[in-house]
Amino acid sequence: MNNFLLAVRSSFGFLSTIPVGITMEGLDEFFKRTYLHILVGIVLGLIIGAVAFVLELFLSAQLSAVFIVIFVYYLTGLNHLDGIADLGDGMTAHGSREKKLKALKDMSLGIGGVAFTVLTLLAFYAALVSLQAEAALSSTSVTNMAVIIFISMFVAEVSAMQSMLTTAAFGKSIHEGLGSILVDNTTMLKYLLGFVMGIIACTIAFWIIGIPLAGVIAFLAAILATFVLLNISNRHFGGVNGDVIGSSNEVGRVIALIAIYLVLKYDIGGIVWTL
Repeated sequence: MNNFLLAVRSSFGFLSTIPVGITMEGLDEFFKRTYLHILVGIVLGLIIGAVAFVLELFLSAQLSAVFIVIFVYYLTGLNHLDGIADLGDGMTAHGSREKKLKALKDMSLGIGGVAFTVLTLLAFYAALVSLQAEAALSSTSVTNMAVIIFISMFVAEVSAMQSMLTTAAFGKSIHEGLGSILVDNTTMLKYLLGFVMGIIACTIAFWIIGIPLAGVIAFLAAILATFVLLNISNRHFGGVNGDVIGSSNEVGRVIALIAIYLVLKYDIGGIVWTL
């Protein structure tokens, strides 16, 4: 029991900026239980969703979207966004696979990394603003709209964590490091345990407002996008590393939000419950 609690504490220390403390022993326990990604996603999603709810009540759509993005990175850190930057440098490097791998691991930031980072942030912001507009059309009050955004941010964060698990479970390590440790320890059983936890959480979240299919679609869309990213990474680098795993988090979050927006826009899965 003590080892499990140590793993839980370390999972938050590893995947967020919450100051819980982290040790190598704790990391070892966490990596033995990689399905804890989903538990972290659930907790972070509730926190982010609650902050988003308040922001939606008091600020314009554009301002609240900006502050939601800021808070997401304040709470989760910039490591995963840094992964997007490194991935961009690696993918846009010209030449052999060795040159691409060198650019991927290079500490300096190139134009590819800048472009990928900016595009990711723009996509995150655009997805939020689009979702806000559609939520407003589907709601009878500002409070209803804020509830939809709260649930959407929760589902997006859980989906983002499952995206990282997907990369770890189905990816092949290209070098030793924290990424390879995560890959080596994410067995299919642990992946499926995380998958079941995640899809139940996302389904229940949207079931509350009458469209459980939205949670399922967002969760599966994030996983599908991760497989696309895996295929791209395999073609460019021959496998994955910590940067690719972190990138899948960013991609999964944005794709989940876009999927929810499309569900609302095209009225898939039923009518949103009104408070």
